[in-house]
Amino acid sequence: MDTSKKIKAVMKNKGDNGEHLCTNPPYGYRKDPDNPKQWVVDEEAAKVVRRIFSLCVEGYGPSQIARILQTDKVFTPAAYWQSIGLSTPAKPPDNPCKWDNKTIAGILEHPEYQGHTVNFKTFKQSYKSKKTLYNSVDKQKVFEDTHEAIIDPDTWERVQGLRKNKRRPTRTGKTNLFSGIVRCADCGEKLYYCTSKNFEARQDHFVCSTSRLKGKEVCATHFIRAVVLEQGVLEHMQLVFSIVAGYEEQFRQAMGAKHKAEAKRELAAKRKQYTQAERRIEELNRLFKRIYEDRDKGDLSESRYKMLSADYEQEQNDLQDKLLRLDEEITQQEEQAENIDRFISKARKYLHLQELTPTILNEMVKAVYVHAPDKSSGHRVQDIDISYDFIGILPYSLLNSLRNGETA
Repeated sequence: MDTSKKIKAVMKNKGDNGEHLCTNPPYGYRKDPDNPKQWVVDEEAAKVVRRIFSLCVEGYGPSQIARILQTDKVFTPAAYWQSIGLSTPAKPPDNPCKWDNKTIAGILEHPEYQGHTVNFKTFKQSYKSKKTLYNSVDKQKVFEDTHEAIIDPDTWERVQGLRKNKRRPTRTGKTNLFSGIVRCADCGEKLYYCTSKNFEARQDHFVCSTSRLKGKEVCATHFIRAVVLEQGVLEHMQLVFSIVAGYEEQFRQAMGAKHKAEAKRELAAKRKQYTQAERRIEELNRLFKRIYEDRDKGDLSESRYKMLSADYEQEQNDLQDKLLRLDEEITQQEEQAENIDRFISKARKYLHLQELTPTILNEMVKAVYVHAPDKSSGHRVQDIDISYDFIGILPYSLLNSLRNGETA
């Protein structure tokens, strides 16, 4: 029992100090020969990890990715480790290329691929138990940038978003690139992808899950054909990307982001104010101490002490409020500028977009919201809102005003 406690204490100390607690690094990494405590990228395996994330962004689920890797005769992690002479925690399958969808899902959810160390993910109730339990996120410890990343932050975030909105093939085996992304603009629920073996492509459609399951009285039917949805989103993205290319500065201003030079000047001024406020708070702390000592020595009357301490305390409280406000403003301005830059950088890759693919859609779009159709004019008119990654919804009115030079 004492030995068990000592081992736990040692492991706890290592984990708190950011040392890796697992015996073997995740697939895609290996121990550094010169420093076994450090992980380095195993490029051969890392290529497969990057491919798995890339396939997920393209719209493939774990089962589909597993079949693709098996078809391409890619070794599973256990088979790969065995092939290079490493011991494996699990026995390799009879077919060294038979991937399991759970293995794929595990790889897609491994935060270590961002270059982070995550400790205390699991625990056991006691030394007598062999059952491994999982800690909640708040009990885990994350140490960032402890080793080279295999997956960049944008790809990681996009894949985690896709994993939350899992796409399952219909009974026909058909899938649609909008499955899991398109939602009802009124109730916010997903739109079901409806198809049949007898359907032509123009007949495939999406319908609100709320109206389908709970009735039209809960949420009016939001029905849109898949081809109409795809064409509408494609045209909107083409318009956005052309405006980013031709009116970048106006686009930045419309998004609330200042010109880079102006933004830098503003940030520098705010940081200067922040530093000045911090120094004044430190000075006030010294003044508090001094007047307290003067009062004890009799060099300062009680009434004078109370007046000065009240003034200093009020100034200190005001400065603390100012620090909080400046900190929030600086963070918001930095994040806003960074988000605009990241969106523009991604948009530039697709300036000549002609066809919508799952990769492009998943990289640029967070969600598509479909409104109920309006037939008041005698024609069926249906609006859609596209929430882009980093910047949110861009209405046609804003885009047209930018294109027409109406927004400064």
